[in-house]
Amino acid sequence: MHRGCQLLVAGLGLLQAAGVIAQNKAAYPVKPVRVIVASAAGGASDTQGRLFAKKIADSLGQQFIIDNRPGASGTIGYVTAAKAPPDGYTLLVVVPTLTFGPALHSKLPYDPLKDFAPVSFVVRAPYLLVAHPALPAKTLKEALAIARKRPDELSMGATNGSPNHLAAAWFASMAKVKIRLIPYKGIGQVMVDAMSGEIQMMFGPLIVTRNHVQTGRLRALAVSGATRSTVLPDLPTVAESGVPGYDMITWHGWVAPAGTPPAIVHLLSAELAKAVKAPDVVKALQQEGGEPVGSTPAEFQKLIATEVPRWHRIVKEAGMRIE
Repeated sequence: MHRGCQLLVAGLGLLQAAGVIAQNKAAYPVKPVRVIVASAAGGASDTQGRLFAKKIADSLGQQFIIDNRPGASGTIGYVTAAKAPPDGYTLLVVVPTLTFGPALHSKLPYDPLKDFAPVSFVVRAPYLLVAHPALPAKTLKEALAIARKRPDELSMGATNGSPNHLAAAWFASMAKVKIRLIPYKGIGQVMVDAMSGEIQMMFGPLIVTRNHVQTGRLRALAVSGATRSTVLPDLPTVAESGVPGYDMITWHGWVAPAGTPPAIVHLLSAELAKAVKAPDVVKALQQEGGEPVGSTPAEFQKLIATEVPRWHRIVKEAGMRIE
């Protein structure tokens, strides 16, 4: 084929591909999109879900409506999304519960690896390990020394079956210390008892616990991630403080029902990646201790596929059980 003809054919191919992409974008969404949040209104998942839903709605010119479906450690919302038509008009906000749920519950009515099409890993954030000021330990290393000298004397509160429950159990297992793990029904009561001295330590969301650290009602010992937080750069990590290898974060991602057309998944992924870089979003996330990510569907799939077996191993090693 003549060189000029080859270029013409190639050019027509590119134009055709661009036309298909434009057509797909124009064809979706043509009606409001439901975004399921598997927790009550007002929590971190709900707040961030609404933030990103508005950004996508403004960009695509269609409503993205939050549908709160709390209950059963996220199971109600997850099952609702898994059973929805895979047409792009039902999406789901997910958190680490998606990947550690199978390790804690032997018979879940959904499969995190088979029932969802990952869209984007949007935000990551560490927990803050805090202590009541009466604890005679200014650092985590000092707290560990107390725990090793006096087993079962220190107590740590956690919401039963939640990420901070796993954070606490895995911490005690990796640190090889005996700490009394006190289960609670909600994070609010854990916070109240930590500030009153009823319990000595807890892993809490950075956005909530940081405020109480600043007022002196709690003392910050460490951050839970593998790297220091940009919000509290002077505070060491748990790994730096005597528990090497410890890395526990919370995160926020979006998925769709399995079978959702790839063109729609990639469009939404691109929109979330764009939204997470918006200056107002970055500022809002920083105030909460969140770090913007905005991954591809393949990158998020890899994270989920890695985390599910990892949590099975950690839960087994820590000897966790739901009470």
